[in-house]
Amino acid sequence: MKLYCLSGHPTLPCNVLKFKSTTIMLDCGLDTTSVLNFLPLPLVHSPRLSKLPGWVSKDGTLNLEKELKECAGRVFVDSQPEFCLPEKELLDLSTIDVILISNYHCMMALPYITEHTGFTGTVYATEPTLQIGRLLMEELVNFMERVPKAQSATCWKNKEIQRMLPGPLKDAVEVWTWKRCYSMQEVNSALSKVQLVGYSQKVELFGAVQVSPLSSGYSLGSSNWIIQSHYEKVSYVSGSSLLTTHPQPMDQSSLKNSDVLILTGLTQMPTANPDGMLGEFCSNLAMTIRAGGNVLVPCYSSGVIYDLLECLYQFIESANLGTTPFYFISPVANSSLEFSQIFAEWLCHNKQSKVYLPEPPFPHAELIQTNKLKHYPSIHGDFSSEFRQPCVVFTGHPSLRFGDVVHFMELWGKSSLNTIIFTEPDFSYLDALAPYQPLAMKCVYCPIDTRLNFHQVSKLLKEVQPLHVVCPEQYTQPPVTQSHRSDLMLELQPPPMPYRRCSVLNLPFRRCYERVYILPELANSLVPSEIKPGVSLATVSAVLHSKDNKHTLQSVPKPPPVPPSKKRKRVMEEPPVVLAPKPLLSGAVPLEAFLATLQKHGITEVKVEETADGHILHLQAEDTLIQLEEDGTHIVCDNNEPLRTTLRDLVLRFLQKL
Repeated sequence: MKLYCLSGHPTLPCNVLKFKSTTIMLDCGLDTTSVLNFLPLPLVHSPRLSKLPGWVSKDGTLNLEKELKECAGRVFVDSQPEFCLPEKELLDLSTIDVILISNYHCMMALPYITEHTGFTGTVYATEPTLQIGRLLMEELVNFMERVPKAQSATCWKNKEIQRMLPGPLKDAVEVWTWKRCYSMQEVNSALSKVQLVGYSQKVELFGAVQVSPLSSGYSLGSSNWIIQSHYEKVSYVSGSSLLTTHPQPMDQSSLKNSDVLILTGLTQMPTANPDGMLGEFCSNLAMTIRAGGNVLVPCYSSGVIYDLLECLYQFIESANLGTTPFYFISPVANSSLEFSQIFAEWLCHNKQSKVYLPEPPFPHAELIQTNKLKHYPSIHGDFSSEFRQPCVVFTGHPSLRFGDVVHFMELWGKSSLNTIIFTEPDFSYLDALAPYQPLAMKCVYCPIDTRLNFHQVSKLLKEVQPLHVVCPEQYTQPPVTQSHRSDLMLELQPPPMPYRRCSVLNLPFRRCYERVYILPELANSLVPSEIKPGVSLATVSAVLHSKDNKHTLQSVPKPPPVPPSKKRKRVMEEPPVVLAPKPLLSGAVPLEAFLATLQKHGITEVKVEETADGHILHLQAEDTLIQLEEDGTHIVCDNNEPLRTTLRDLVLRFLQKL
C-alpha cells in the first residue's frame, strides 16, 4: 500500500492512495496562496496601480519592467494571477480510478485533474459539496474573466532569473508549473463526472474495496472517508470540526479500528479561539460604524459567512446597528444564500428542526426580508444606485487580488475611518495588503477557523486508536514563529509518519488475508475430521474462480465423456487431467510408542538423539536415520526400499489422514 503526496499545503491536500489494485485520489485542493505574488485585478482602471514602477535589479543587469512592478518595497508579477497545481509528474494521473472529495474547498483543482490528465474515473462527493463547490469555481472563473489581462508574464519564471529576484518571488515553489484559471466549460465537464453520495453510504470499487463518507462537522456536506476491504481499514480525516456550528456534527465512532489514519486539514490558527474571534469581529465592526466609517470583510461566498451573518443577526439590535446596510457582493451571492437554506438534512439537529416549524434554518433569510442584508452579483447595476454609507460589505476574494474587494480597497483604503476585517485564515493578511500600501484604513485580523486544533485531534486519536497515523510534516514540529510551543504539534506513540509534496510513503501494514467464498454444493461434499477438541479440518479440491476481485471456490468439473472417434483430437481440446489430491496428515509421532513399535518389528538397536526441533533415531543395524520433527518426519534409507516402506507405514499408524 502506497501513498503519493501531490500537494505541500496541509489544508488543501491532494494525495493518491494505492490500495488493493485500486488507485484513489483523496481530494484535489488548489493552492491559491500563489496569487499573492501578483498585482490585483481592478474592476475599473486604477491610476495608482498603472503608475507603479517596473522592477530592475540593483546592478541593472536584469530588466523585467514589463513583467514585474514594485510597490512599497515588494515586487509583484503584472499578469493574470496563476495557481500552484498539485504535482502531476509523480505518477500517471490517468490511472486514477476514483477521486474522493472531503469538502468544497478541497475540490478547486478538479478541472485541472479531470480535463488535462486523461482521467476516465468517477468523482464522489456529497450534494452540498458539489453544488457549493460549483458556486466557488463559477465565482473564481467570473472574477478572472471579467478583468482579462492582455500580457502574460513568463520570463520571470526562468530558473536562472528567479534566483536573482527579491523574496518572496525568489522562494516561490515550482513556478513553471503554475497555471491560469480554468474556463466555465472545463468546470462543467469536470463536475459532470461527479457521482453524489450520502453519509454512511457504502460504494463498492471494483469489488476490491468499499468507500463511505462520514460527517466531518466542518462545512455543509463536508466528509471524512472510510476506505476498507474485508480485513483492512484506512480512514481519511480532512477538514473536521468538533465545534457546534451549522453543519451536522462529526461522526467519530466510525473511525475506530483503523489500520492507517491519514490526517490533514487541521486548523491554520491553533492559538485563535473561533468564539473569541467572532466577538472581536462584532466589536470592531460596531466601533467603525459608530465612528462613521465603512467595514470591508473579504470572504468566500460560502462557509464562515453564514456564521458571521448569524452572529450579526443577534448583535445588530443590541449594538444599535439596525439602520446600517449590510451588502453581500458576489456573482453567486443569491445562489449561496439560497443553497444554505435548502440543504436541511446536512445541517445540525437544531437547524434541521426549524425546517419543520416551518422556519428558515439560517437567520439571514430574515435579514434579507427586512432589507438589512442585500445581495448583488457585482458593484455594477443595482448596487451602484442603492449603495449608501456607512455600511458593511462582504465580498471576495480573500486574497485581495481579484473580485469586487479590489474596488473597495481602492475606494476606502485612503481613509482611516474605514476598517478591513480579515476572517478567512487561508492568506497572510500582511501579504494580502502589500500591493495596497501605503494604506490609511485600519486593519483587524480575526481569523475564524473551526477545524480541529492539536489538543482536540490528540484527544480524538486517543479515542479512535488507529495503528498508524500519517500527516503533513508541518504537524510534526512546532510552527517556525513559535518554536517553543510543543503543544502546537502532534506527539503520538508510535510517532506519525510525515509527508511533504512529492513524497511517496510505503504505508506500514501488509495485507495478510483475502476472503474466499465456497459454493453450497461444494461445501456439502466436505467431510470434516476432528484433529483436536473443538477443531475440525477438511480438505477441499476445487477450482478458484476470480472476477471483479471476488474469489469463489467451485467444484472441479467432471471431464465430459469422450465420444468414440477415429480422428485424433488436437491436444488443445483435451480436458485437463485432474489428479486426486494426496491426503493431508495430522498429529504427532510419540517417541516411546514409536520405539516400542519398532521393537515389535525386530528393530532393536536404536540410538536416540535429541535436537532443537525433535529427535533423530539412528537404526544402527540397518544404517538408517529417522528424523521426528513437529512439522514433518524424514526417513533416510539408502538402497533398501522394502525397509523404507515398512518404516513409512509404521509412522503413518500414528497419524490421522484428512
